[in-house]
Amino acid sequence: MHIVVTRAALTAALCGVLAACHHASSTPPAPRPSSPPVAAAPTYASGTDVIAAMHDRYAGKWYSTITFTQKTSRLTAGDKWNVQTWYEAAHVPGRLRIDFDPIGAGNGVIYAHDSVFTVSGGRALPGQPSINPLLLLGFDVYGQPPARTNALLRQEGFDLERIHRATFENRPMLVVGALAGDSRRKQFWIDAEHLYFVRLIEAQPRDTSRLQDIRFARYVRDGTAWVAPRVEIWTDGKLVFHEDYEGIRTNVPLDEAIFDPMKWKTARHWIAP
Repeated sequence: MHIVVTRAALTAALCGVLAACHHASSTPPAPRPSSPPVAAAPTYASGTDVIAAMHDRYAGKWYSTITFTQKTSRLTAGDKWNVQTWYEAAHVPGRLRIDFDPIGAGNGVIYAHDSVFTVSGGRALPGQPSINPLLLLGFDVYGQPPARTNALLRQEGFDLERIHRATFENRPMLVVGALAGDSRRKQFWIDAEHLYFVRLIEAQPRDTSRLQDIRFARYVRDGTAWVAPRVEIWTDGKLVFHEDYEGIRTNVPLDEAIFDPMKWKTARHWIAP
């Protein structure tokens, strides 16, 4: 059979081959790198979820003891500051001792066994039932079962079913005890990223018409945990009290007897005489 190929057909065929060769030899564009997925913020249905998260984050990682020297500044009449030195030691959970300067005078306070004991001249007065919420939220929450922390918080008047998110000093916060916009109800604020205690807002004990805002400030890392070397108390937006810690030591051996009011003078003190 004789096949006649026209010039037009050859031209079309040649163009097709060239186009195919050009397509095959072209380097395909490099794929764009995909952005890493953004982790969704954890959801918390109640304050009990927050307490569980705090405990689980630092269980076995938080320090069991801490000691420091505290410069205590209190605003007095005439806007003058009265400054004192206190010496503190805590054993997590639930034990705190404060010695007022001078140590030899034997004056101070002990929190232990869900009670507070005032010591004067080395002699302890009868204890009164008391929970220190700052000790509970700043330290004990990491060293005891969440169920006990929740029970004590409810005992202290926090509504653990009320929760919202907020921002404080450019940090994301979890607020437990109040809904958004409610500044009067007793509440505590937790840093949403690091899960440490930041604020406690409540009515002032001696004048419930005024709000007291207690803050743990200037957090720094301590190994796998955190320490806030400053505590502030604000009343109706005015700074009226602050504590500044020096000589902070964690996980130091402590004589358990220092938390026994009856052994105030005989227990081995953590500060060398």
